Amino acid sequence: RNTDLAAQIGGLQEKAAGLREKAAASAGEIETLQNQRNEAEKRVQSMRQDERDKTAERERLGGELARLTERKTAMLAEYDDIIRRLFDEYELTRSEAEATGIQVEDPAKAKLTLNQLKNQIRALGSVNVAAIEEYKEVSQRYDFLSEQVDDVEKTREELYQLIDRLTGDMRRLFTEGFDRIAANFSTVFKELFGGGTAELRLTDPDHVLDSGIDILVQPPGKKVSTIELLSGGEKALIAVSIYFAIMKVNPPPFCMMDEVETALDDINVDRFAAYMKQMTGSTQFICISHRRGTMEAADMLYGVTMQEKGISKLLSLNVSELAEKLKLDER
Repeated sequence: RNTDLAAQIGGLQEKAAGLREKAAASAGEIETLQNQRNEAEKRVQSMRQDERDKTAERERLGGELARLTERKTAMLAEYDDIIRRLFDEYELTRSEAEATGIQVEDPAKAKLTLNQLKNQIRALGSVNVAAIEEYKEVSQRYDFLSEQVDDVEKTREELYQLIDRLTGDMRRLFTEGFDRIAANFSTVFKELFGGGTAELRLTDPDHVLDSGIDILVQPPGKKVSTIELLSGGEKALIAVSIYFAIMKVNPPPFCMMDEVETALDDINVDRFAAYMKQMTGSTQFICISHRRGTMEAADMLYGVTMQEKGISKLLSLNVSELAEKLKLDER
């Protein structure tokens, strides 16, 4: 027996040495992964800052567009009012008013003509002398409004150009985001379903801002022509796959899920929980669930119990600390 025990001790010592080597290698891999995670977090922060800047710029441009549109409407209303009063008070159209602007080329001849007109007016008797001043005021007002109309027309063209640029930027950003989500969806679908193929496709690629989106999936071992032929659990898992694909493009700091895995079977619940745990590096998940697989994957559990009738009590359990105390492998 001593010989057998000595042989077993030798084997265990060799196994322990191998495990120590694996532990050292795993420590190196962990350090590398931590460095990669830190770099990824820096990139995420930079992208979030870019998103905030773009959002602020879009809001500023939207406010400027609304202000200029309101200004244009007011100027057009004022212009219509001036044209109407010009006709009502002086019986002049715009073209007639513009035609009254005479360029004097020969001042001496013009002075002679002016004297003749004064004599003719004098022969007519009393006249409203204030009409000349009124005409000057109206003419000046008309010139001013004409300049304003020209400014409004120029501003309108600039707004159209700005709208075209914004539409192009929206089309580009949507296309880039959709391509990333589609690529993520294909990967996430395979991981959650354990294989198969999945694709997101625009119904009208030439007009992406007005296009619909087709969801094409083939779960492993199945060939379906339409998503309506799938079970409720499969549809729920597809929806979860799309949601995770969107989250991977721009991970939120917090995410709350309310029994999204209710329709899944136990195997798919385990896959869902495992994949959600992979994303905890960038997102903290808060799940409301009654499924065992989801609760087993959680780091903290909170529950409500009623030990006495009408009195509810909140319970909490730190799964990680419990596993460490019990020396259990973390799930």
